[in-house]
Amino acid sequence: MKEKIKKLAKEKNAIILAHNYQPPEIQDLADLCGDSLELSIRASKTDADIIIFCGVHFMAETAKILSPKKKVFLPNPQSGCPMADMITPEALLKRKEELSGIPVVTYVNSSAAVKAISDVCCTSANVVKIVQNLDSKEVLMTPDKNLALYAAKYTDKKIHLWEGYCPFHNEMKKDDALKVKKKYPEALFIAHPECPPETLEVADEIASTSGMIKIAKNSDKKEFIIATETGHIYPLQKACPDKIFHIGSEKIYCPDMKKITPEMVLKSLETGFGEIDVPEDIRIKALGSVEKMLNAK
Repeated sequence: MKEKIKKLAKEKNAIILAHNYQPPEIQDLADLCGDSLELSIRASKTDADIIIFCGVHFMAETAKILSPKKKVFLPNPQSGCPMADMITPEALLKRKEELSGIPVVTYVNSSAAVKAISDVCCTSANVVKIVQNLDSKEVLMTPDKNLALYAAKYTDKKIHLWEGYCPFHNEMKKDDALKVKKKYPEALFIAHPECPPETLEVADEIASTSGMIKIAKNSDKKEFIIATETGHIYPLQKACPDKIFHIGSEKIYCPDMKKITPEMVLKSLETGFGEIDVPEDIRIKALGSVEKMLNAK
Protein backbone atom coordinates (compact mmCIF):
# COMPACT_ATOMS: atom_id res chain seq x y z
CA MET A 1 0.00 0.00 0.00
CA LYS A 2 2.76 2.45 0.97
CA GLU A 3 4.73 1.75 -2.23
CA LYS A 4 1.59 2.12 -4.35
CA ILE A 5 0.74 5.48 -2.73
CA LYS A 6 4.30 6.80 -3.06
CA LYS A 7 4.47 5.75 -6.74
CA LEU A 8 1.13 7.36 -7.58
CA ALA A 9 2.00 10.54 -5.66
CA LYS A 10 5.19 10.85 -7.67
CA GLU A 11 3.34 10.29 -10.97
CA LYS A 12 0.78 12.96 -10.11
CA ASN A 13 3.32 15.39 -8.62
CA ALA A 14 1.54 15.27 -5.26
CA ILE A 15 2.92 16.06 -1.81
CA ILE A 16 1.52 14.24 1.22
CA LEU A 17 1.32 16.18 4.48
CA ALA A 18 0.59 14.68 7.91
CA HIS A 19 -0.09 16.52 11.12
CA ASN A 20 1.83 15.41 14.21
CA TYR A 21 -1.36 13.91 15.70
CA GLN A 22 -2.02 11.54 12.78
CA PRO A 23 -1.63 7.76 13.25
CA PRO A 24 1.91 6.36 12.76
CA GLU A 25 1.03 4.64 9.47
CA ILE A 26 -0.10 7.99 8.03
CA GLN A 27 2.96 9.87 9.31
CA ASP A 28 5.16 7.19 7.71
CA LEU A 29 3.46 7.80 4.34
CA ALA A 30 3.97 11.56 4.44
CA ASP A 31 6.57 13.67 2.70
CA LEU A 32 6.27 16.24 5.49
CA CYS A 33 5.07 16.00 9.10
CA GLY A 34 4.57 18.89 11.50
CA ASP A 35 2.26 21.62 12.80
CA SER A 36 -0.67 22.55 10.58
CA LEU A 37 0.43 26.04 9.49
CA GLU A 38 4.07 24.99 9.13
CA LEU A 39 2.96 22.20 6.75
CA SER A 40 0.82 24.56 4.64
CA ILE A 41 3.66 27.08 4.33
CA ARG A 42 6.22 24.44 3.36
CA ALA A 43 3.86 22.85 0.83
CA SER A 44 3.13 26.26 -0.76
CA LYS A 45 6.85 26.63 -1.50
CA THR A 46 7.07 23.35 -3.44
CA ASP A 47 6.32 22.79 -7.14
CA ALA A 48 3.74 20.10 -6.31
CA ASP A 49 0.46 20.25 -8.24
CA ILE A 50 -1.49 18.39 -5.57
CA ILE A 51 -1.54 18.55 -1.76
CA ILE A 52 -2.92 15.59 0.17
CA PHE A 53 -3.45 16.93 3.69
CA CYS A 54 -3.79 14.26 6.37
CA GLY A 55 -5.22 16.32 9.18
CA VAL A 56 -8.59 18.00 9.76
CA HIS A 57 -10.76 20.30 7.68
CA PHE A 58 -9.43 23.71 8.73
CA MET A 59 -5.87 22.56 7.97
CA ALA A 60 -6.71 21.60 4.40
CA GLU A 61 -8.51 24.95 4.01
CA THR A 62 -5.38 26.77 5.19
CA ALA A 63 -3.31 24.88 2.61
CA LYS A 64 -5.76 26.03 -0.09
CA ILE A 65 -5.62 29.62 1.20
CA LEU A 66 -1.83 29.61 0.77
CA SER A 67 -1.75 27.52 -2.44
CA PRO A 68 -4.74 28.57 -4.58
CA LYS A 69 -3.30 27.08 -7.78
CA LYS A 70 -2.70 23.66 -6.24
CA LYS A 71 -5.44 21.07 -5.81
CA VAL A 72 -5.91 20.25 -2.12
CA PHE A 73 -7.48 17.04 -0.86
CA LEU A 74 -8.59 15.97 2.62
CA PRO A 75 -8.78 12.15 2.34
CA ASN A 76 -11.62 11.99 4.88
CA PRO A 77 -13.88 15.08 4.65
CA GLN A 78 -15.48 14.00 7.96
CA SER A 79 -12.26 14.90 9.80
CA GLY A 80 -13.28 18.07 11.60
CA CYS A 81 -12.21 20.09 14.63
CA PRO A 82 -14.66 20.52 17.54
CA MET A 83 -12.93 23.75 18.61
CA ALA A 84 -13.13 25.25 15.11
CA ASP A 85 -16.84 24.37 15.13
CA MET A 86 -17.36 26.46 18.28
CA ILE A 87 -17.27 29.67 16.26
CA THR A 88 -19.22 30.75 13.18
CA PRO A 89 -18.77 33.85 11.00
CA GLU A 90 -22.24 35.04 11.99
CA ALA A 91 -21.52 34.77 15.74
CA LEU A 92 -18.17 36.50 15.30
CA LEU A 93 -19.69 39.40 13.34
CA LYS A 94 -22.25 39.88 16.12
CA ARG A 95 -19.54 39.88 18.81
CA LYS A 96 -17.40 42.34 16.83
CA GLU A 97 -20.37 44.68 16.71
CA GLU A 98 -20.87 44.40 20.47
CA LEU A 99 -17.21 45.23 21.09
CA SER A 100 -17.17 48.25 18.76
CA GLY A 101 -14.61 47.00 16.31
CA ILE A 102 -11.63 46.08 18.51
CA PRO A 103 -9.05 43.87 16.71
CA VAL A 104 -9.80 40.16 16.39
CA VAL A 105 -6.95 37.68 16.79
CA THR A 106 -7.99 34.25 15.56
CA TYR A 107 -6.16 31.00 16.19
CA VAL A 108 -5.30 29.13 12.97
CA ASN A 109 -7.52 26.33 14.31
CA SER A 110 -10.54 27.96 12.66
CA SER A 111 -12.43 27.93 9.38
CA ALA A 112 -11.45 30.05 6.38
CA ALA A 113 -14.70 31.99 6.76
CA VAL A 114 -13.80 32.96 10.35
CA LYS A 115 -10.22 33.85 9.38
CA ALA A 116 -11.67 36.08 6.65
CA ILE A 117 -13.42 38.37 9.14
CA SER A 118 -10.54 38.43 11.64
CA ASP A 119 -7.80 41.05 11.73
CA VAL A 120 -4.90 38.68 12.18
CA CYS A 121 -4.28 34.99 12.80
CA CYS A 122 -1.97 33.45 15.37
CA THR A 123 -0.47 30.08 16.26
CA SER A 124 0.15 28.63 19.70
CA ALA A 125 3.82 29.52 19.21
CA ASN A 126 3.43 33.21 18.22
CA VAL A 127 0.22 34.26 19.99
CA VAL A 128 1.96 36.53 22.54
CA LYS A 129 3.94 38.37 19.86
CA ILE A 130 0.85 38.86 17.70
CA VAL A 131 -1.22 40.28 20.57
CA GLN A 132 1.62 42.58 21.70
CA ASN A 133 2.08 43.93 18.17
CA LEU A 134 -1.50 45.15 17.85
CA ASP A 135 -2.02 48.87 18.24
CA SER A 136 -4.96 48.50 20.60
CA LYS A 137 -5.42 48.22 24.36
CA GLU A 138 -8.17 45.63 23.90
CA VAL A 139 -8.28 42.47 21.79
CA LEU A 140 -10.87 39.79 21.08
CA MET A 141 -9.28 36.35 20.84
CA THR A 142 -11.04 33.44 19.16
CA PRO A 143 -11.87 30.60 19.38
CA ASP A 144 -9.68 29.11 22.16
CA LYS A 145 -10.20 30.62 25.61
CA ASN A 146 -7.27 28.64 27.06
CA LEU A 147 -4.85 30.04 24.48
CA ALA A 148 -6.26 33.52 25.17
CA LEU A 149 -5.75 33.11 28.93
CA TYR A 150 -2.19 31.92 28.28
CA ALA A 151 -1.49 35.02 26.15
CA ALA A 152 -3.11 37.30 28.75
CA LYS A 153 -0.42 36.31 31.28
CA TYR A 154 2.27 37.85 29.07
CA THR A 155 0.60 41.08 27.95
CA ASP A 156 -0.95 44.11 29.62
CA LYS A 157 -3.70 44.28 27.00
CA LYS A 158 -7.28 43.49 27.92
CA ILE A 159 -8.21 40.25 26.18
CA HIS A 160 -11.85 39.40 25.57
CA LEU A 161 -12.37 35.63 25.47
CA TRP A 162 -14.39 33.49 23.11
CA GLU A 163 -15.87 30.54 24.99
CA GLY A 164 -14.29 27.90 22.77
CA TYR A 165 -11.71 25.26 23.62
CA CYS A 166 -10.25 21.95 22.50
CA PRO A 167 -12.44 19.41 24.31
CA PHE A 168 -9.48 17.03 24.61
CA HIS A 169 -6.70 19.36 25.79
CA ASN A 170 -9.26 20.90 28.14
CA GLU A 171 -9.50 17.53 29.92
CA MET A 172 -5.83 17.75 30.99
CA LYS A 173 -6.65 18.93 34.50
CA LYS A 174 -4.17 20.11 37.12
CA ASP A 175 -4.80 17.05 39.32
CA ASP A 176 -4.00 14.77 36.39
CA ALA A 177 -0.82 16.75 35.74
CA LEU A 178 0.30 16.50 39.37
CA LYS A 179 -0.38 12.74 39.43
CA VAL A 180 1.66 12.04 36.30
CA LYS A 181 4.48 14.32 37.53
CA LYS A 182 4.56 12.34 40.78
CA LYS A 183 4.67 9.08 38.81
CA TYR A 184 7.66 10.26 36.72
CA PRO A 185 9.53 12.69 39.00
CA GLU A 186 12.61 12.88 36.76
CA ALA A 187 10.61 13.82 33.66
CA LEU A 188 10.28 17.31 32.16
CA PHE A 189 6.57 18.20 31.88
CA ILE A 190 5.77 19.95 28.57
CA ALA A 191 2.21 21.20 28.01
CA HIS A 192 0.43 22.59 24.97
CA PRO A 193 -1.13 26.05 25.55
CA GLU A 194 -4.56 24.64 24.66
CA CYS A 195 -4.51 23.05 28.14
CA PRO A 196 -6.33 24.87 30.98
CA PRO A 197 -4.42 27.68 32.79
CA GLU A 198 -4.14 25.77 36.08
CA THR A 199 -2.42 22.90 34.21
CA LEU A 200 0.01 25.28 32.50
CA GLU A 201 0.92 26.64 35.95
CA VAL A 202 2.50 23.31 36.91
CA ALA A 203 4.21 22.71 33.53
CA ASP A 204 7.98 22.99 33.19
CA GLU A 205 7.64 24.14 29.58
CA ILE A 206 4.75 25.33 27.38
CA ALA A 207 5.08 24.74 23.65
CA SER A 208 3.43 23.93 20.32
CA THR A 209 3.95 20.44 18.88
CA SER A 210 6.99 21.56 16.85
CA GLY A 211 8.24 23.43 19.90
CA MET A 212 8.00 20.25 21.96
CA ILE A 213 10.25 18.43 19.49
CA LYS A 214 12.83 21.23 19.66
CA ILE A 215 12.79 21.23 23.48
CA ALA A 216 13.19 17.45 23.64
CA LYS A 217 16.07 17.50 21.14
CA ASN A 218 17.95 20.26 22.96
CA SER A 219 17.27 19.18 26.55
CA ASP A 220 19.73 17.33 28.75
CA LYS A 221 16.74 15.52 30.23
CA LYS A 222 16.18 11.92 29.13
CA GLU A 223 12.53 11.65 30.16
CA PHE A 224 9.50 13.79 29.26
CA ILE A 225 5.78 14.03 30.02
CA ILE A 226 3.88 15.32 26.99
CA ALA A 227 0.55 17.06 27.63
CA THR A 228 -0.89 17.15 24.14
CA GLU A 229 -2.73 14.78 21.79
CA THR A 230 -1.52 11.20 22.23
CA GLY A 231 -0.40 10.87 18.59
CA HIS A 232 2.44 13.31 19.18
CA ILE A 233 4.44 10.70 21.08
CA TYR A 234 5.27 9.01 17.74
CA PRO A 235 7.09 11.96 16.05
CA LEU A 236 8.80 12.80 19.34
CA GLN A 237 10.12 9.26 19.63
CA LYS A 238 11.28 9.32 16.01
CA ALA A 239 13.08 12.63 16.55
CA CYS A 240 14.65 11.52 19.84
CA PRO A 241 14.99 7.72 19.81
CA ASP A 242 17.29 7.75 22.85
CA LYS A 243 14.74 9.51 25.08
CA ILE A 244 11.61 8.38 26.92
CA PHE A 245 8.19 10.03 26.44
CA HIS A 246 5.10 9.58 28.63
CA ILE A 247 1.58 10.66 27.69
CA GLY A 248 0.26 13.41 29.97
CA SER A 249 -3.24 11.98 29.83
CA GLU A 250 -5.04 9.36 27.74
CA LYS A 251 -7.97 11.83 27.72
CA ILE A 252 -6.15 14.00 25.15
CA TYR A 253 -7.17 11.75 22.28
CA CYS A 254 -8.75 13.35 19.21
CA PRO A 255 -10.92 10.89 17.22
CA ASP A 256 -11.01 13.26 14.23
CA MET A 257 -7.22 13.05 13.93
CA LYS A 258 -7.48 9.26 13.54
CA LYS A 259 -10.11 9.15 10.77
CA ILE A 260 -7.72 9.02 7.79
CA THR A 261 -6.42 5.65 6.59
CA PRO A 262 -3.85 4.76 3.89
CA GLU A 263 -6.76 3.46 1.78
CA MET A 264 -8.36 6.92 1.91
CA VAL A 265 -5.09 8.58 0.86
CA LEU A 266 -4.92 6.23 -2.12
CA LYS A 267 -8.55 6.98 -3.03
CA SER A 268 -7.87 10.73 -3.04
CA LEU A 269 -4.87 10.23 -5.32
CA GLU A 270 -6.73 7.86 -7.65
CA THR A 271 -10.12 9.59 -7.87
CA GLY A 272 -9.72 13.14 -6.53
CA PHE A 273 -12.00 12.36 -3.59
CA GLY A 274 -12.18 14.97 -0.83
CA GLU A 275 -11.16 18.06 -2.77
CA ILE A 276 -11.23 21.21 -0.65
CA ASP A 277 -12.28 24.51 -2.15
CA VAL A 278 -12.36 27.98 -0.57
CA PRO A 279 -14.40 30.67 -2.40
CA GLU A 280 -12.00 33.28 -3.76
CA ASP A 281 -13.55 36.23 -1.91
CA ILE A 282 -13.17 34.38 1.40
CA ARG A 283 -9.71 33.06 0.48
CA ILE A 284 -8.32 36.55 -0.26
CA LYS A 285 -9.57 37.98 3.05
CA ALA A 286 -8.39 34.94 5.04
CA LEU A 287 -5.00 35.17 3.31
CA GLY A 288 -4.76 38.77 4.52
CA SER A 289 -5.17 37.64 8.14
CA VAL A 290 -2.58 34.88 7.72
CA GLU A 291 -0.08 37.13 5.92
CA LYS A 292 -0.43 39.82 8.59
CA MET A 293 0.64 37.19 11.12
CA LEU A 294 3.54 35.94 8.96
CA ASN A 295 4.77 39.50 8.42
CA ALA A 296 4.63 40.45 12.11
CA LYS A 297 8.01 41.62 13.40
